[in-house]
Amino acid sequence: MMLPLLAESSASAGATVLFAFLLLGLILSLAFEEKLHAKKSVIAGVFAVVCLLLGAAFHLLPVEEVVVGSHLVEEQDAVEALEANELATEEDAEVHVGGHEIDMPLYIPAIDWSVIVILLGSSVFVDVISRSGLFKWLAIKVTKLSRGDPLLLLSYYGVMTVVFSAVLNNVTAMVIVGSLTAVSLDKLQRKDKLLGFLLTEGLLTNIGGLLTLISSVPNIIVGTAAGISFVDFLIYSSPYVVLATGATLFMAAKIFKIERIKDPAERESAAAMVDSFDENDGIVSRGFFWFGAVMTVLFILTIATTSVLPWVSDLGMGFVAMAFAVIALIRYKSEADQIYRIVDWDLLGFFAGLFVVIYVMEYAGVLEALGSVLALLVDLGDKLGSAALLVAAAVCSSVTDNIPLAAMLAKILGAMPDVSPDSPLWWSVILGANLGGNITPIGSASTLVAVTVMHKHDVPISFIRFVKVAVPFAVMQIALAVVYLLLTK
Repeated sequence: MMLPLLAESSASAGATVLFAFLLLGLILSLAFEEKLHAKKSVIAGVFAVVCLLLGAAFHLLPVEEVVVGSHLVEEQDAVEALEANELATEEDAEVHVGGHEIDMPLYIPAIDWSVIVILLGSSVFVDVISRSGLFKWLAIKVTKLSRGDPLLLLSYYGVMTVVFSAVLNNVTAMVIVGSLTAVSLDKLQRKDKLLGFLLTEGLLTNIGGLLTLISSVPNIIVGTAAGISFVDFLIYSSPYVVLATGATLFMAAKIFKIERIKDPAERESAAAMVDSFDENDGIVSRGFFWFGAVMTVLFILTIATTSVLPWVSDLGMGFVAMAFAVIALIRYKSEADQIYRIVDWDLLGFFAGLFVVIYVMEYAGVLEALGSVLALLVDLGDKLGSAALLVAAAVCSSVTDNIPLAAMLAKILGAMPDVSPDSPLWWSVILGANLGGNITPIGSASTLVAVTVMHKHDVPISFIRFVKVAVPFAVMQIALAVVYLLLTK
């Protein structure tokens, strides 16, 4: 589920400042994670507990009963409900009817469970399917296509990441492509390049998330508010996505020293080594291999078409990920507990804690304050205001959830009479909200997953190091977005 688009805040200025410092404290604690000798889940958990206690102490959080199973009645339905004594007055016709009240702890809906179950389900699914040898087979096929050339391999995986992020979701794309990358570089004996590959892929997931109207939640929120159609969104965003992908791959090749093999003898040697790779190595059972192949194709197709599938659209992508995980686990039904031990519970715990912190920040007025500051930039005019809003939205999205931020800015823009559907300000929010995830590892779920994959393959990277490496990429991508926006709008 999604966080409330805009929570009403009754916080005083002092309380808002206090919670803003708590958010800053969380960011700094994550930056010095290694110095604190604490896992991300513990850090986020501590701040979540403190924020919840202070939120309750300041009477900021909603504690009323939660109604589930209700529905919003139409005008005719309201009349019928009134006649059937299901509504007390005509004024009640504007509320939901049916359902029942339950006593739900407020921190339960605070967590974006769709992200949690997508990450859990896709991770389990990928881990089980990888045992069929499918991903190793795919990795070797792609490696052979590159003829062992590192730069070509980076390009192939980069494009694959963008496409997967556009049609699936960032988290699933990173889990799948990250697994393939680790296998390929291990076979090529180039694990020293794994950091560069994985970090580049993590950054490209947020580029791919800009490709279509449904590629990310901020796209849907802002695009819908602005009245941007799916086709118009794709036509406008495609040139930027192509430019940003090419520039990111070029920059990654330079920074991480990933080059074409120039020496003919070395090139022949690399090609010969790649030709010696057996893609069938690791396939224990042909039946399980084809089961994995079919399931993977179905998984991708189902995730990509979740919004239009009957019944499934009501359940969401989280259900799809978990359903495929359960089906895949049938293969290891007697030892499923061994699979569960491989799940990155620290990552899931971190996300849960982070969502709770952001939830409290919303009711504490921190996000509202950020939105108000960003709204001032709109008054600078279409050109200057658009550029400033894009940069500011990116910076804010790097340290907080871009979903409520995008929702708040969309509401602000929608309430301004001078902001037309063709205004570049809408695209400032869309581009900034997505690209801000490339500044810090907590800026988006996919970059955090990229860091987790690095740790899994013994390539540790701290919060500070990630920022140092990623910021040049983010600056380039944001600058390119500003130029593109000013030239095209």
